Amino acid sequence: MEKLIFEKGKVEDIEKIFKIFRSAILEMEKNGIMQWDEIYPDITIIENDLKNEDLSVGKINNEIAVAYTINKNCFDGYINGNWSYKGDKYIVLHRICVNPKFQNNNIGSRTITHIEGTLKKSGTESIRLDAFPKNPYAIKMYQKLGYKNVGDLTLRKGAFILMEKIL
Repeated sequence: MEKLIFEKGKVEDIEKIFKIFRSAILEMEKNGIMQWDEIYPDITIIENDLKNEDLSVGKINNEIAVAYTINKNCFDGYINGNWSYKGDKYIVLHRICVNPKFQNNNIGSRTITHIEGTLKKSGTESIRLDAFPKNPYAIKMYQKLGYKNVGDLTLRKGAFILMEKIL
């Protein structure tokens, strides 16, 4: 298994990172998963994630294999979640995107395991996210890693599942 090295994303890598998102969107579309498109996530969202230092990347042999954003921001619909953790020491995971070149190598699971370990050490007690129910690969991965369905919300692309894991 190749070593996956995590670091904060760099603004100067925005074009590389955005290209990975665009490639992932094309790959999802090939598999009938219409989760993301030209509207979301767009380059402005990725740029803001980088500027706010919320976006991190995982690299294999110095090539970006995965990108993800973690912060406290969430859609208004998160209020509908039946969250087990009621405190404020939670983080929201957004836009985990595995470079198609590295897919089917457990990069997503390895990344989430890394995120959980890092956040737990820093005092975070819960991770929240929303998942597209028509992306069976993501749903299966989250469930396997112990994320529980705590409700749903409606976004532009339809219904999403709210998920949570207590750390």
